[in-house]
Amino acid sequence: MAGKKSGKDKSFEEAINRLERVVVELEEGELSLEEALKKFEEGMELSRFCTQKLTQAEEKVKKLIKVTKGESKTELLDEEE
Repeated sequence: MAGKKSGKDKSFEEAINRLERVVVELEEGELSLEEALKKFEEGMELSRFCTQKLTQAEEKVKKLIKVTKGESKTELLDEEE
C-alpha cells in the first residue's frame, strides 16, 4: 500500500492517531462485516504496538530514575545496545 509506513517506521503518535480513526470508523457502524473485521484486526495490532512502545518508554524512564538516584550509568548504557 503506497504511503503507508511499516510497523517499524511508525511512531507512537501516528499509531495512536490511526487507532483513533479506526475506532471512529467502527463506531459509525457503516462498514460491512468484512471491513469491520479488518478494521478491528488493524486496531488490535495498533493497540499492541502502542502498548509495546509505552512499556519500552516506561522501562527507559525507570532506568533514568535509577541513574539520577546515583546508580551505575553503565547499566543504562549497556542495556541500550
